[in-house]
Amino acid sequence: MADRITESDLKGLCDRLNRLTNSPMVPYAFDPVKDKHCAQIGNYHISHAYGGVCLHRMCNDGGGVQTVLMGGHVPKRELYERMYAFIRGIESAKDGAL
Repeated sequence: MADRITESDLKGLCDRLNRLTNSPMVPYAFDPVKDKHCAQIGNYHISHAYGGVCLHRMCNDGGGVQTVLMGGHVPKRELYERMYAFIRGIESAKDGAL
């Protein structure tokens, strides 16, 4: 039987994806000039809803997101497998394998 996929597993892949793409590591960060937390455009993060999880990417300064991997909110294992494939695709493209 396969090991259970945890929040920590998904967070680890998300952090890896943010580092790989040179994206911000957190979805919101405090901006001292504006004196408030601001959306970090480009950040990948995990969304939780409907009993499932989904990979989102911040796409504007108002906090809007796009769903990176189609299919909406899915079980953790399914998202983990999709994210891993997505990361391997990016790594292969950077290595010139594609």
